[in-house]
Amino acid sequence: MPLLRAAVGARLRRARTAQGRSLREVAAAAGVSTGHLSQVERGQAEASSEVLRAVCRSLSLPQAVLLRAVAADLALAETVAVLAPAVAPAADPVPARAAVQALAA
Repeated sequence: MPLLRAAVGARLRRARTAQGRSLREVAAAAGVSTGHLSQVERGQAEASSEVLRAVCRSLSLPQAVLLRAVAADLALAETVAVLAPAVAPAADPVPARAAVQALAA
């Protein structure tokens, strides 16, 4: 499951690129460094509530809309994580068998 910061960052990047805006442009409008916004978008840094508000304003994106989208992304990821083992194909009981067969061929 993705971390909250990764989901927030992905949604911010999606909003920025959908508007055709550069990282530098949005960072300048939000009053944050380009490096920090880049780290936030890549899920490598947490955005404070102040930074989040500023970036959302620069994107004309209501924070509530962003947070609802992030919540939906996380809910979907959690559902997939819970259901994936139930629908995954059975594992080969002898995983080395394929490797041995490949070497013998």
